[in-house]
Amino acid sequence: MRWNLVVLASCLAIAGCVGTSIAERQDANVQSSLQYDSVPCDQLLAQRNRLAQQYRLPLDAKPSFSDPGVGLGPFTPDARSKAQRDVEQASGRIDAMNRSIARRECGKPG
Repeated sequence: MRWNLVVLASCLAIAGCVGTSIAERQDANVQSSLQYDSVPCDQLLAQRNRLAQQYRLPLDAKPSFSDPGVGLGPFTPDARSKAQRDVEQASGRIDAMNRSIARRECGKPG
């Protein structure tokens, strides 16, 4: 039993060190909205709408985070499918676009 715990702890440590932990990949889905501030409002709105339609997401999508357990996030391997990771990355991009849109008040009569 003790040997199994040592092996399990070693595997978790190695899994967390190679950059494929679920916590690390989920954190990468959160993007800065500043990168979209130079995009004209009409283009940004169209880009956001296309991305939401492509991934079948709502226009107010936000990145989601799972709860792997206290202290285990950096060591829990990311077992999500590539399709699911792509959807969650798109959610992060949509959220960043929405923050830029709101800050610049795009789409409001003015």
